[in-house]
Amino acid sequence: MSKSPNLLLPALGGTALVLGLAYGISSRQYGEGKISTLESRLAYVESNAERASASAQEEAASLQSELEELAMVAGTGTSLTDPAPIIDGTYGLGRLAVPAELAAWDVDVLPDGRGLPEGRGDVYTGEEVFVDKCASCHGDFAEGVGNWPVLAGSFDTLADKDPVKTVGSYWPHLSTAWDYINRSMPFGEAGTLTADETYAIVAYIMFSNDMVDDDFELSNENFTEVEMHNSDGFVVDDRPELEYAQWRTEPCMENCKPTVEITMRATFLDVTPEGGGESVMNHASADDSPVFSASADAINGDAAATTTGVDPALIAAGEGAFRQCKTCHEVGEGATNRTGPALNGMVGRIMGSVDGFRYSGVFQEAATAGTVWTEENLAAFLADPRSTMAGTKMSFRGVRDEADIAALIAYIQSFDE
Repeated sequence: MSKSPNLLLPALGGTALVLGLAYGISSRQYGEGKISTLESRLAYVESNAERASASAQEEAASLQSELEELAMVAGTGTSLTDPAPIIDGTYGLGRLAVPAELAAWDVDVLPDGRGLPEGRGDVYTGEEVFVDKCASCHGDFAEGVGNWPVLAGSFDTLADKDPVKTVGSYWPHLSTAWDYINRSMPFGEAGTLTADETYAIVAYIMFSNDMVDDDFELSNENFTEVEMHNSDGFVVDDRPELEYAQWRTEPCMENCKPTVEITMRATFLDVTPEGGGESVMNHASADDSPVFSASADAINGDAAATTTGVDPALIAAGEGAFRQCKTCHEVGEGATNRTGPALNGMVGRIMGSVDGFRYSGVFQEAATAGTVWTEENLAAFLADPRSTMAGTKMSFRGVRDEADIAALIAYIQSFDE
């Protein structure tokens, strides 16, 4: 049996009312959520706008400050490259160095010994270290290789036109050598030497300059006792106090000559005569300017001297080999004692007998015994000085090539007393 429509209509109406109410509530919640989202976005946009405005204001203030600074520089006439002004306060960067860090950088050594570390090194150890780490540039006995500096000898050259300024001949303080070697050597390996190695190298350089004997040991305790050959060769620069004020006065700009005319050239005016005195006029024209030349005999000088029966080519080869001896020895006309004795008339002479030279003990004993230089014992000495004459001050390791030894002996023999 079917139900009556009159019963269904109220039920449908109630359901529609409930659904409408639910829809209205949900629509209201959605609208409230949407409004909340829009309000958040609006607040975010306003916040960004405020930050952008603040940033723009800061940038504008910075540009204005720079503009004012440039205007100030332009007004004072200073340059943008001038040193930065001293500003009170700090930038808050970094920290104060601790004492250990300062000590690591404070490595300079002063002439009175301040700054020297504890340590010691002797001549023999110094020779080994020097040959290993220094000889490639400075030679086995500090004579210099190629254009690298000579470190020993040349005491009689400081008054020459081209003086050789070695540690022994020129440097006034031993601390200069120690400090420089410790900081900068060996070349390409700066800072790798120990304190003992540095003391030993300096001791060997002193020995090479005939300043100490071969048993000498240098240390921080006896360092200041060393007196350098040229310690009195320097003066304090007093020009700032005595002369600078005279040079910096306003120049006279009155009664000047209207024109300047060249009246003579240095070619024809001997401005500084060799013997001193007044300048001397050389009455000549440019066409008469002297031309200097020299013959091969004049260039070779004493090296051209030969000994009867000796091959001139052997003597010439000996002259070339003698280059490794020139730092310490002279031979030929006018030869004098240097770090080593003059070698004129060496073969046939009693050992240790050159006047004015201070020989080591072993050569003094040979002189007392009347031992004479022969070609044979000279060849042995040149090959191995330390073994042949134990105790010699000669630091040279020896000539390795027998042909060079023969050539050296022939060259030395070509010069008489």
